Amino acid sequence: MELRYSEEVRRAKEQGVPLVALETSVVAQGLPYPDNLGAARACEEAVRRAGAVPAPIAVVDGQVFIGLEESQMRRLAEGRERLFKLASRDLPVAIAQGATGGTTVSATCELAAAAGIRVFSTGGIGGVHRGVAEHMDISQDLWALARFPVAVVCAGAKSVLDLPKTLEALETAAVPVIGVGTRELPSFYSRSSGLPLEHQVDDAAAAARILQARFDTLGQGGVLFTVPPPEETSLPRAEVELHIAQAMAEADRQGIRGKAVTPFLLSEMARRTSGKTLRANIALLTNNARFAGQLAVAYAQGSRG
Repeated sequence: MELRYSEEVRRAKEQGVPLVALETSVVAQGLPYPDNLGAARACEEAVRRAGAVPAPIAVVDGQVFIGLEESQMRRLAEGRERLFKLASRDLPVAIAQGATGGTTVSATCELAAAAGIRVFSTGGIGGVHRGVAEHMDISQDLWALARFPVAVVCAGAKSVLDLPKTLEALETAAVPVIGVGTRELPSFYSRSSGLPLEHQVDDAAAAARILQARFDTLGQGGVLFTVPPPEETSLPRAEVELHIAQAMAEADRQGIRGKAVTPFLLSEMARRTSGKTLRANIALLTNNARFAGQLAVAYAQGSRG
């Protein structure tokens, strides 16, 4: 597969500067304009301040880009054309048909691994959807996490999912789920979920040692690092659950299914909370990018040492 690199990412690779992959479905589908563009810039700047280089990943006119120029990111953010939401299974079709779209967690994991990038920051992963017994809706993200040697930094799984089943599915897939400063799974908008985690690290250096063991020593797949969202913008679990129930009922009433569900629910939640979930989403994205940058630097230093 031919990968194209932005000028900043190309220079970083040549100079051995650590990279952090960033997904772009959050720009193309997850957040409204211009908040999506502002969030993308904030994440990139958080990675740079940590000493790494951001590498947002997308498919543009059928070509895979690792790192985007300003005009390409703006094109995804403004949405003046049909933009695809690209999971791993969609990549060959998008490439063959010359399509343009933002990459989800699964596609970003796959393309980051192909580019040799070992750290990836996102908001929340996909997982097992509520009502899975009726529609078997399970995200490709779980498969990608198990397969590709990429550390994914997130605020847990998206709140709209069945979190206990998602955590169980990750265990079945042999994906370590590690709390950053916590032994409880964050639930995206909320700092808690009531679900305990077996493993915890308190800083990027400790997290990097796990990557060295997982990737370099054992040659295994991905790792999930879960960072609680910032306290000042996080929402109480009970409030989130109430709005999720109402938003899911509305999605069902409108017949929204498949990959369209999550963007709809995010938008509906923002509307129902007068923008509180939107602010929480942007804050946690930036917070995750900051830790991912620190992790990428610590892992690079450990590998050189």
